[in-house]
Amino acid sequence: MLELQGLTRCFGAVTAVDAVTLTVPAGQMVGVIGRSGAGKSTLLRMINRLTDPSSGRILHRGRDITALRGPALRRWRTGCAMIFQQFNLAPRLDVLTNVLVGRVNHVPAWRALTRLWPEADRAIALSALAQFDMAQLAAQRAGSLSGGQQQRVAIARALVQEPQVILADEPVASLDPRNAALVMGALAAINRDFGITVLVNIHSLDLARAYCERLVGLDAGRLVFDGPAAALTEAAARRLYGLEAAEAVGAEAPSRIPVPA
Repeated sequence: MLELQGLTRCFGAVTAVDAVTLTVPAGQMVGVIGRSGAGKSTLLRMINRLTDPSSGRILHRGRDITALRGPALRRWRTGCAMIFQQFNLAPRLDVLTNVLVGRVNHVPAWRALTRLWPEADRAIALSALAQFDMAQLAAQRAGSLSGGQQQRVAIARALVQEPQVILADEPVASLDPRNAALVMGALAAINRDFGITVLVNIHSLDLARAYCERLVGLDAGRLVFDGPAAALTEAAARRLYGLEAAEAVGAEAPSRIPVPA
């Protein structure tokens, strides 16, 4: 179980996240929604400890994550994988090597530095790629892939970390609708097949409704909605998104695109 207790982050006089208290049961997929600047990215970055809270606590299975330092913090970041909007791949390296980067904390440092990965780890990486129908691209340079393919490589890299939690920060913001649905389907498959807790920041309310069982809404850093997707009315959504409502709320929810099992 992941618990946020009065989590707050201030940047000077600006409060980006304001006393957010939230409990996420293990194995749940949660969509974090709200307009641009609502505090969604800052919230996820605090959970991963890329940004330190100004106050409040983060607990995972009763352990105080906000108190972690050094090796313990590095281990948390392995167990709490982060997926970014811009993929964060090494474009000149092949797809398999990019995925194997997720195994860095599972092998001796010299193996990672020399890229002499054990066969067992290579098999784990290939299996992760196969989860998303990407194994046939293992030898291809990452930079030659489409945006949607690169994001699925990033998801495979997160999966091989063997995390308990995956945080996805606007993973579909730069993708076309079909690739956005493929990436959301990949995250949903990880959640379904491996029981990994997934928190995904997403601007599109239609995608959030289609793939997430629970929605958490932020407005000016405050938690203003928490419930199942069906409980979020159009009127509530428009209050959440304000002037961005037309962009965030489409005419109808997109069709789910299945990911190969």
